[in-house]
Amino acid sequence: MSKYSNQLGSVHIVDDNLSRAWARIILHIQEHPQNEITPLILSLTGFDINGQPNEVEGFSEELNNLLIQRKFRKIEDVANTIFPKILWQTCGNDRQKLYARYKKVFESYKNYNPRENNRGSYFERLINYGNDSNRINQLEWIISQQNSRKGVRRSMLQASIFDPYKDHVATAQLQFPCMQHMSFEPTEEGLVVNAFYATQQLFIKAYGNYLGIAQLGAFMASEINMPLYKVNVFVGIAKLEKIPKNDVQLKSLVALAQLNN
Repeated sequence: MSKYSNQLGSVHIVDDNLSRAWARIILHIQEHPQNEITPLILSLTGFDINGQPNEVEGFSEELNNLLIQRKFRKIEDVANTIFPKILWQTCGNDRQKLYARYKKVFESYKNYNPRENNRGSYFERLINYGNDSNRINQLEWIISQQNSRKGVRRSMLQASIFDPYKDHVATAQLQFPCMQHMSFEPTEEGLVVNAFYATQQLFIKAYGNYLGIAQLGAFMASEINMPLYKVNVFVGIAKLEKIPKNDVQLKSLVALAQLNN
């Protein structure tokens, strides 16, 4: 059997609630025999004044319980790899302090769990991209250029995560990075954030990924003095693995989101 026979065609989910959007993706796979969507596009709106996405009450707690039962990381731990929200708050919303503290604490993260962290994190690549002789803080570049003048070239506001010097390796499975690239688009409605994934694990990573991207978007929006308007996530291959699609608890989660439709 061809590996492509397990793939559904393209799906575009548009929603203003993170919990419901994630549940709609899972439901689409549950309603079909395949376990992969290629490609998946998520367009998410519905953020509060602090950039926090709308969620179904109690949903993330139930998903966390299921993830912990299956010995996977919590939503917040996955989101933290994209944006360290708590560290940002402890820095008093001072981004220079955030950059400095993150670089310092990330060394301890790597030493604590080298298997998970020795290749870096998404936020680390965004603020410390490159090698020791040539590094760039991509987020600071984007913020400073956007704030320096009007009419900034739109293609300027983008950041790379995939690094071919580090990531073109012949390892059979590579946990990081799945997200390859990000771009930021200031509009009249607010900031639009675009994130591009080669692959994505829908059960163990996607919800935390979407939350982390929204939190990073809220940070970037606040630093260029506008609200967060929309998050678009483009996934080449979105996979439901590590849990059966007909799992009772997974179906209950989807039903919880549908009840709040």
